[in-house]
Amino acid sequence: MEPSAPRKLQSVLFMCAYNAVRSPMAEAMAKHFFGKSVYVQSAGARKGEVDPFALEVLDEIGIDARKHKPKSLEELEEWEGLNFDLIVTLSPEAHHKALDLTRTVASDVEYWPTPDPTIVQGSREQVLEAYRAVRDGLMQRIKNRLRA
Repeated sequence: MEPSAPRKLQSVLFMCAYNAVRSPMAEAMAKHFFGKSVYVQSAGARKGEVDPFALEVLDEIGIDARKHKPKSLEELEEWEGLNFDLIVTLSPEAHHKALDLTRTVASDVEYWPTPDPTIVQGSREQVLEAYRAVRDGLMQRIKNRLRA
């Protein structure tokens, strides 16, 4: 019997701590590149406020995420359930929460350790460079992982 090919992803959830920087960036880019073929959402272990630097570095590559409304995992679960083929966690807190969740939900979980650009200090340009590094790293992983 031949090994089965990996199944095509139909839905992906990106999770980080507050759904304010990393997961909204990932959601916006995944929707931009794969929105016709993969259902994409994002949530946080807790709910924060959208970070203006995250919006700015997405604007630089032609992606408008201004309509993003941060939501917690619990809110997402109440609104539409958690029927995702893949949950990608971008922070340790989100990863632990996703692992707890998947004890009762049949989703694969992948941890993509992603630095938190909000902790970078310095000039405006130094801070933006940290956000760009996160954006570019996520974009490459998203393109590689969701292309299958």
